[in-house]
Parts: sequence; structure tokens; C-alpha cells
Amino acid sequence: MKDKPSILVVDDDPNISRLEQLYLEAENFEVRVADRGDTALEEFRRLPPDLILLDVMLPGMDGYQVLKAVRKSGNIPVIMVTARGETFDKVLCLELGADDYITKPFDGKEMAARVKAVLRRAQGTDDDSKQADISWPGLTVSIAEYDVHYDGKKLEMPPKELEVLYFLASHPNQVFTREQLLAQVWGFDFFGDSRTVDVHIKRLREKLPDSEKYGWSLYTVRGVGYKFSC
Repeated sequence: MKDKPSILVVDDDPNISRLEQLYLEAENFEVRVADRGDTALEEFRRLPPDLILLDVMLPGMDGYQVLKAVRKSGNIPVIMVTARGETFDKVLCLELGADDYITKPFDGKEMAARVKAVLRRAQGTDDDSKQADISWPGLTVSIAEYDVHYDGKKLEMPPKELEVLYFLASHPNQVFTREQLLAQVWGFDFFGDSRTVDVHIKRLREKLPDSEKYGWSLYTVRGVGYKFSC
């Protein structure tokens, strides 16, 4: 991680964005602020930050639209900030590619801790470069290069999806509970819940259609968890 990672704070409430800025700057982050979705996207494209702290309800473009546009450009970590507490909204954030979510009102120290945790996960560790590629018929997953090839094509895949796939494919036919996957892939500092795993498995299956023709699949063991079945 750089000495001062850059965070793009996006919120139309100046009191909230100022609060986020103060807490993040106290943790030695460089902070830029945008108060509209469209201007946030322009700022992102002008100078991509290390992470985006993105409110859902915004003028110009809402946070979901901004997140979709960011995901088309790459895998920069995004934490969604929303006043809504419903499960549907949290799941939608994850399905669109958010790395985490925070519900207002939030504690400033917890918010900063989430930012640091997501950046650590996105950055990975030096040991990642030493891990071997995983290859199965029709599939190659490289944790060192962070890319996936399936059915002869390179897939665009956010880091956590790739890491879930790599972990499961590295342990064929071994069943893991959602809690075990959270601990292994996200780490114990993850603030979400087990539904996060379900969302990522769903998205992986959509990107790996007809994998059974190659003799493997992401298999649900009802009441237990998931496994890479082959």
C-alpha cells in the first residue's frame, strides 16, 4: 500500500462527507470529495483512487449507476454507504460488485476500519505471488496475475470472486461452510454476513455457465455450504 492511499468520498450531504474526510485523513489517507454521482464518475476517470466510499442516494446519477460504471472500468474497491437497512439493498450492492457496505448512521472509527480492511484485501499479500495457478479442464485461475480464463476466454472478475473461485478450486470436493469461506477469503476483519458468500457464488455461476461439460461445478451442499465438485 502506498504511504497515503487515496479515497474518493461521494456524498451529497456535506456534513457526512466532511465527517468521513476527517476520520480518513486522521488515518493518513488522501481524500477527495464529490457531491454528485456524475461528477464522481468524472473524478474517478480523471484520477482513479485506491478506493471509493460511495453513497447510494445521489443527484446526477445514483450510487448503483456509478458502481456499475466503475465496475466496467476495473476492480477498484468500492464501499457503498446507504441509509437503507433492508437486506435487499445490501444484497443488490454486493451483486453489482461492491466490496462492502455501511448503513447510516455509522461510527467514524468503524467506517475507517472497514476502509482499511477492504484495502488490505484488495492489495493482497506478498505470498499471493508465490501461489501456483490452478488449472482444471476449461479453467485456469491465476492468483499472481489476478485473472481467470474459462472456455478459451479471459473473464473480467472482481478480486473477491476470483479469490473464492481460487480457494474452492484449490480444495476439490471439500465442503466449506459460508463462515469458513468468509474467514479464509475475506478474513476475520470482514464486517458483512454469510449472505455475501451466496452472492459471490451466484455471480461466479453466471460467469461459468455449463461448467459440467468440463466435469466440474460449483456445488451447493444444502444446509452446509459449497464445494468445487469434480
